Amino acid sequence: MNNEFKTLQKFDVGNGREGFFHSLPELEKQGVGKISRLPISIRIVLESVLRNCDERKVRRKDVETLANWNARKPANEEIPFVVARIVLQDFTGVPLVVDLAAMRSAVQVIGGDPKIIEPLVPVDLVVDHSVQVDFFGSAQALRLNLEMEFKRNRERYQFLKWGQQAFKTFQLIPPGIGIVHQVNLEYLAKGVLSQKSEVGGQRSEIFYPDTLVGTDSHTTMINGLGVVGWGVGGIEAEAGMLGQPVYFLTPEVVGVHLSGRLKEGVTATDLVLHITQMLRAQKVVGKFVEFYGEGAASLPVPDRATIGNMSPEYGATIGYFPVDQESVNYLRATGRTDEQCAAFENYFRAQQMFGMPRKGEINYSVDLELDLGQVQPGVAGPKRPQDRINLPELGQTFRSLLQKPLKDGGYGKENVDPAVKHLVQLNGSAPRDGDMPGIDPGEELNKAEMVTNRPTPDPAKDLKGADPFHHGESKIGHGSVLIAAITSCTNTSNPSVMLAAGLLAKKAVERGMRVDPAVKTSLAPGSRVVSDYLTKTGLQPYLDQLGFNLVGYGCTTCIGNSGPLHPKIEKAIHDYDLVAASVLSGNRNFEARVHQNIKANFLMSPPLVVAFALAGRVDLDLTKEPIGKDKNGKETFLRDLWPSLKEVRDAMQSALTPEVFRKLYRDFADQNPKWNEIPSSTGDIYLWDEKSDYIHEPPFFKDFSMEVGKIENIIGVRALGIFGDSVTTDHISPAGAIKASSPAGQYLMSRGIKPEDFNSYGSRRGNDLVMTRGTFANVRIKNLMVPGTEGGVTKYYGPATGTAAVASGEQMSIYDAAMKYQKENVPLVILAGHEYGTGSSRDWAAKGTRLLGVKAVIAASFERIHRSNLVGMGVLPLQFPEGTNAQTLNLDGSEIFAITRLSNSIEPGKTVTLEIERKNGERDSVPVRLRIDTPMEIDYYRHGGILQFVLRQLLSRA
Repeated sequence: MNNEFKTLQKFDVGNGREGFFHSLPELEKQGVGKISRLPISIRIVLESVLRNCDERKVRRKDVETLANWNARKPANEEIPFVVARIVLQDFTGVPLVVDLAAMRSAVQVIGGDPKIIEPLVPVDLVVDHSVQVDFFGSAQALRLNLEMEFKRNRERYQFLKWGQQAFKTFQLIPPGIGIVHQVNLEYLAKGVLSQKSEVGGQRSEIFYPDTLVGTDSHTTMINGLGVVGWGVGGIEAEAGMLGQPVYFLTPEVVGVHLSGRLKEGVTATDLVLHITQMLRAQKVVGKFVEFYGEGAASLPVPDRATIGNMSPEYGATIGYFPVDQESVNYLRATGRTDEQCAAFENYFRAQQMFGMPRKGEINYSVDLELDLGQVQPGVAGPKRPQDRINLPELGQTFRSLLQKPLKDGGYGKENVDPAVKHLVQLNGSAPRDGDMPGIDPGEELNKAEMVTNRPTPDPAKDLKGADPFHHGESKIGHGSVLIAAITSCTNTSNPSVMLAAGLLAKKAVERGMRVDPAVKTSLAPGSRVVSDYLTKTGLQPYLDQLGFNLVGYGCTTCIGNSGPLHPKIEKAIHDYDLVAASVLSGNRNFEARVHQNIKANFLMSPPLVVAFALAGRVDLDLTKEPIGKDKNGKETFLRDLWPSLKEVRDAMQSALTPEVFRKLYRDFADQNPKWNEIPSSTGDIYLWDEKSDYIHEPPFFKDFSMEVGKIENIIGVRALGIFGDSVTTDHISPAGAIKASSPAGQYLMSRGIKPEDFNSYGSRRGNDLVMTRGTFANVRIKNLMVPGTEGGVTKYYGPATGTAAVASGEQMSIYDAAMKYQKENVPLVILAGHEYGTGSSRDWAAKGTRLLGVKAVIAASFERIHRSNLVGMGVLPLQFPEGTNAQTLNLDGSEIFAITRLSNSIEPGKTVTLEIERKNGERDSVPVRLRIDTPMEIDYYRHGGILQFVLRQLLSRA
C-alpha cells in the first residue's frame, strides 16, 4: 500500500461500514496545492496519481505537479494515470486478445513463463459489434440476425472463449445483451471501487473512484455518471492491462456553464448536436471538457451520458459531468445495491467532490456559456457529426449540396431536377443466392410466411415474415431515405428519446400512416432494458407496424453493419447515380460508413428517424411541409405527431424499475444458449490454426529479441498516399463490407471463400493478412496522387535509387504498391491534411499502416487517439507547419523524401526536417514538428512500439 503523502484517512462508507481513502482535502491542508479550485475531473486523475505514488511508475513530483495544475497554462508534463478497469468491444477486443495470445507465444519461444502476460486490472469485453441487419421489418428479425451472427462469427467466438478461460481477470459478456457503452452505464460501472488492503496492521478496504479506458472512442459516455474514462487505441489499452499507466499530457480543461432548460419539442439529441458543433468550433481536441452549473444539474444522467458519448465528435478527451444526487439516483434506479449507492455518495462527499459546481467555484482554462433554452431542433450531416443543420433548413441544404461541385464538398449533380423519381418494382423479388451473405434464402424463407408488403397498420398484430427485404412498388430519387435506423449507444440509452419515438409511431399508426417499402427500417437498442420499457408502455407494436422491429442488441447501422439493401434498389442507385440518404440516431456518419452506396447520412433523434422514414425523403422542411397523408387522405405534419414533454414523462414513470435491470443483467450465459453451444480450446497458450481466416498470429513479435533499436534518419522514402483533410480511421481501415475486387476480397477468394461469406472488415480484425490488405481500401478514400479516383489506389514509382524508377508512376492498389516497395526495402510515408485519423479509436488504422511499411505520417493535424496509436505501433507522426501541406508544396507523389535530424537524443515536440527531391532534380526542405508528445512515447518509438516495450519490461522483471 502506498501512502507517500500520509493522506490515508477513514470515512463512513455507509450501512455500518468503515473504509479508508486517500484524502485530497488532506493533501491541500499540507499545502501541496489549491486542490479545492481544481476541476473535478482533474481531481479524480490526481487521486489515482496520489494513490499509486510509489516513486517508480508514479513519482512525488507527478503528484505535486498535478496538484498545482495551472488553468491558464497547464504544465507541459505527462501524467501517469493508473486506471481501475478496462472495457473492450469485440471489433477492437478480438485483435487485442490476439496480441496477448501472440505475446504469450513469443514468451514461450524464448523460454519464459507465458503466464507473465496477464491483465493486472479487471477487463470486460462486450460482444456488440458483430450483429448485422440482414433481416428487418419482421417479428423473426431478431432471431434470424442472431443466428446469422453466430454462423458468421463462430471462429471469433471460439477464440474469445479461449481468452476467457486463459486470462483470470477477463470477463466476457456474450452477444445479444447490449452495446458496450450502455452496458457499462447500466451495469459495469460502480461509481466507486474498493480493494482489500492492510492499514495499521489490520485488514481493511481502500476506496477510490471508478476510472477506466476503453477501446472504443465512445467510452466517454460513462462521463455522464461522473466516471472519468475515455477511449484509447487497443495498443494503449493492452499496455494498461499489463500494468503500464496511461500517459497523457496535462490537459487544459474547458468549462461549459449550462443555464436554463430545454424548450418543448427539443430533445437531448438536439442538445448534443448543438454542443458538438459549438465545441468543435472551439477547437477542444485533446482537452478535457467539464459541464457544470444549474443547467447541468437539471439534466438527468441519460441526457448527460448522451453529451459525454459525443466527446469524440467534438474532439475532446472527455465530456465530464461531476457527481451529484442525480448520479446516485441513477445508480439506484438501475439496480445497483444500497451498499454501492451509499459508498458512491459518501466517498465523493468525503473528498468534497459531491454536488454540481456553480459559476466561479472552479478554475477552468476556458469558460464557455450555453443557455439550454437556445437549443433548436436539428440534424447533422451529410458527412460529419459536427455539421449541424437546423431542422427547417435541411431540405434547402440538401438541394444546395446536391448541386455544389465535388471540390467544394458537394455532390456535383449540376442541372438535375431533385423532384425526378425512378420507379422500382420490389414485388416478388426474393433475394437470390449470394444476395445475403452466408445464408440460403430459400431455406430461411420457407420457415415463415413471406412479407409481400407492409401490412395495414394493426398494433395488435405482429408480422410473421422472415423475408429480409420489404416488397412493393416505390419511387426513389436524389434525397430518398433508404435506411432509417434507431441505433447506437448515443441515443438508445436515453429513455426520453426512445419513448418519444414510440409515441410518434403510435400517433402515425393511429392515423393510418405507412412507411414506403423502399426504406430499410430497424430498431437496434443498446440493451434489453429498452425492449422491456417499450413493451411495458405498449409502444413496441406501433414501432413494429412501421417496420421498426427489433433487429438485435448491438452496434449496427452506426458502425456500418446496416446490411444489404434490396438488389433492385442497389441497381437503381447505380443506374441513376443517386445521392440517396440514411437517417439514424447514431453518432457517426462519415463517408461510406453507414452503407457504401448511401452518400448522404444524417444524424438525428429517434423520433425524427421515425418521422423521416414516414416522409421518405430529406429534401423537405418538416416544420412546414407535410410528412404524408393519413388514411383519409388528409395531410399530416410533424406537429401533429410530435409527443409533448408531459406525454414522454408520463410514459417514463411507468417504464423503468430497478428490478428490471437486476433481472436482465444476471446469468448472461444462461440467457444465451447459442453462446453455450460454442466449443473452445483450453490452456495458457493459444494453438494457432493456419486454416483460420479470422484468427491469425500477427507478425509484431517475429524475431523478437531483448535488444532495443536506435532512432535514426529515414532516407530514400517514397509516398504511398497523399490525402486531404478529415481522413477518418474509417477511410484508413474500413469496418464495413469487403469488396470482391479489393485486395482483401481477392485474398479471401484465393482461400476458397465466396464473396457472400466475406463478412465485414470489422469481423476479420483478428487476421492481419486480411486487415493489411484492407488498409486504405475504403471505397470513398481519395488519394491525391491519382486525381479523380476513389478507393485504395496509388501510383508506384519504384525504388528511390537505381534504374527501376517508373517516371510517370504505375497505377495499382495501395496494398500491391506497398508490397512491391517492401521487396525493394523502400520506406514509405503518408502525407495528409487536417484532422487526420478522426473517428473511431481503431488500432488497425495504425497497425495496417505499419504493416504496409509506412515509417512516418506527416499531417497538418492529428486526431488524438490515432496519433497515439501510430506512436504505439512505431510509426512516426510529424506535423506540417501552419499553412503548409502537400498541396502548398506542390507534391504529387513522384518525389523522393528523407526525414532527417532524428537521433536517440531526440526530444518530444522538437523540429525535424522533411527533405524533398523532385523528379526534375530540384530540392526543398521543410521543418516539421515531431508529434511524439511525451518522454514515454520516445521510449515506445525506440522499442519499435508499445507492445515490444511492455514485453521487454515484463521479461526483464521475470
